[in-house]
Amino acid sequence: MTAKMKRREFITLLGGAAVAWPLAAHAQEPGRIYRVGGLHASPRDAPHHLALFDELRRLGFIDGQNLVVDAAGYGMSAERFAVHAADLVKARVDVILAGGDASVRAAQQATTSIPILALTDDMVGQGFVRSLGQPGGNTTGVTLLASELDGKRQEILIEAVPGVRRIAALVDSNTTTPSRLRALEEAARARGVELSIHRVARREEIASAIDAAKALNVLASSLLFNSRAFIFGRVAALRLPAMYQWPEMAEEGGLIGYGPLIVQLYRDIMSRQLAKLLRGAKPTDLPVEQPTRFELVINLKTAKAIGHEVPAALVLRADEVIE
Repeated sequence: MTAKMKRREFITLLGGAAVAWPLAAHAQEPGRIYRVGGLHASPRDAPHHLALFDELRRLGFIDGQNLVVDAAGYGMSAERFAVHAADLVKARVDVILAGGDASVRAAQQATTSIPILALTDDMVGQGFVRSLGQPGGNTTGVTLLASELDGKRQEILIEAVPGVRRIAALVDSNTTTPSRLRALEEAARARGVELSIHRVARREEIASAIDAAKALNVLASSLLFNSRAFIFGRVAALRLPAMYQWPEMAEEGGLIGYGPLIVQLYRDIMSRQLAKLLRGAKPTDLPVEQPTRFELVINLKTAKAIGHEVPAALVLRADEVIE
């Protein structure tokens, strides 16, 4: 079957469930089928997606009953986002869920009317919304304080490797701005540490970027998050101390993770926002939200495997220690 045929069938599937979308609605309508499109590099069964739809079920939107979820919108390469976004517009979905800058950009280029619910590193800085309190346009969601958190992670990495004089930042060149990198370089310099920047735009470029590092800060990025299994393997082979953007990444085998819990963000915030949009709220009326809870997770099993001793003072500050 050709890709074109698959897209046509997808549009027919979602479009066949369509009914008139009222301009204002504040509760589920009996007999209505709600349609949610997706633009995600992560798979449908990723823990944060499962958490979102479990909570959505509790809120009355049940996949397979009154909810049709776009299965094709998960596990996608970034190169497919634009084509699939156009398909979602043709299918007239009720909301487009987008994870990461590239997917939000594709969705915004495809539509100015269908609500887009996004989770990105810097919603305002990337120009996706006008402001957090008044997003404007058709996009809202969660912004991750990426600039501040990347700096905090760099501080933790320097503390985790006593005496280090050179560290590296693994950077997604599609999302990380020059101003953010300058801030990281200046902060490292103030600690007597040289920061080298290793830019990647595609997964295929990650290995060579990591190979030159001594200690690694993996900056916030959908590309790097969804390449985490490969990164874990590479840094383990190099016995390289590394820092990651999500606490769950340390639980999965990374050395240290610091930031909000991605599962919590999707379960507690994204699901609530999505339910409001499905009930007829306008994105411009839903402020962009930020995480308020942050956790430090240290994996001492990984530390032992790479022959690195994490300072006891840092271990004592951790919210979770994996031994």
